[in-house]
Amino acid sequence: MKNVIVAQSGGPSPVINNSLRGIAETCKKFPSVFHKIYGGWHGIEGVLKEELIDLSVQDVEEIALLRTTPAAGSIGTCRYKLKDHQQKDFERVIEVFKAHHIGYFFYIGGNDSQHTAYKISELAREKGLELIATGVPKTIDNDVGDSEFKLIDHTPGYGSVARYWAHIIQNANEENMGSSPADPVLVIQSMGRKIGFIPAATRLADPDRKFPLQIYLAESKLTLEQLYENVNEQLKKDGRCIVVISEGFDVGDIGNKKDAFSHTSFGSTRITVYQKVVNYLNEKGINAMGSARGQVMGTDQRDTMIYASVVDLDEAYKIGQKAVEIAMNDGNGWMATILREPGLIYNVKYDKVPLEKVALSERTFPEKWISKNRIDVTDEFLDYAKPLIGEDWPSVPMINGRQRFAQLKMVFAEKKLAPYVPEGY
Repeated sequence: MKNVIVAQSGGPSPVINNSLRGIAETCKKFPSVFHKIYGGWHGIEGVLKEELIDLSVQDVEEIALLRTTPAAGSIGTCRYKLKDHQQKDFERVIEVFKAHHIGYFFYIGGNDSQHTAYKISELAREKGLELIATGVPKTIDNDVGDSEFKLIDHTPGYGSVARYWAHIIQNANEENMGSSPADPVLVIQSMGRKIGFIPAATRLADPDRKFPLQIYLAESKLTLEQLYENVNEQLKKDGRCIVVISEGFDVGDIGNKKDAFSHTSFGSTRITVYQKVVNYLNEKGINAMGSARGQVMGTDQRDTMIYASVVDLDEAYKIGQKAVEIAMNDGNGWMATILREPGLIYNVKYDKVPLEKVALSERTFPEKWISKNRIDVTDEFLDYAKPLIGEDWPSVPMINGRQRFAQLKMVFAEKKLAPYVPEGY
């Protein structure tokens, strides 16, 4: 029997812990195959530092509560990237796996994380290590895979953030409708560096297009001046305007800062995109009394359980289960995936794709889903996204008015190797 390590990487999501739960609970069903189950404390960094939480000793109730425990506080996540030239890091991973008799490695994350899983699977082959590495997709951006949706239809995490935005914009419209004499323009910034799936989901709040809503994807390729003109046209028509703008929309220099994956960290920039837009509108002058105002939705869009999609929760769990099935039956080098079945009724199947095909993949938002005026999305996109947000609220356990999240015991595996400082530090 071999031991298991499961780890998480990249930005969290409301449902990421349910994939972790799916892996842990499914592995426990096969005690003749999987022995100890460890969690890498803060992803691959925990593996490098030999910080492995023992998930096998956790109470069954606490593992079950991972279903409605958002973000990644359970075993942590990281933005540490194993770059190709960091050979010492890769060798250290193999040393840790050998020291703890690891035969199975599950890595939950986006395209960079799938690349890490792929590199480790290849290195294990080269080193003669009996290791099965399996990828488990996760990203709220929905940018893993291909633009034809043949590798994966959508990633766990996206359905919940789409639901979040559908509800946020419904409520924002009520606010703007009431306060428009003083604040006729409301600018709201969403996540989405390069790809527009998150801001596009705001149209789900108003599928009949009754709100004075304008959506600016990073892919819209419009200018600030064009945005200004569009807003003023909306003001002439409705007297108010709600602008949803992607954090990746080009407004010029905002003092970009990069994370370890070389992605712009918009939460750390000198000035936010929405603030630059608000300043531009107010300084140039809008065709209405009052002023433009704005706000940025932060990490709550990826760590708020009450907005989670029940469809997303179920699919995140099942893809964790599928990853274990793949590891047992198909061997090394695969990622579990979700593929949509054709037909009017929403249905999916769980399958596998080679890790090398999704490693560092980056799908684009289909041009055909952007409206001709570049400030809206098409009904075809709504048909794609609507089933993902579900029809009901998740059932979140409460004690004394507070949400009851999983509380894992911080029991770590005994260290067997010398201390190690990751190369990227």
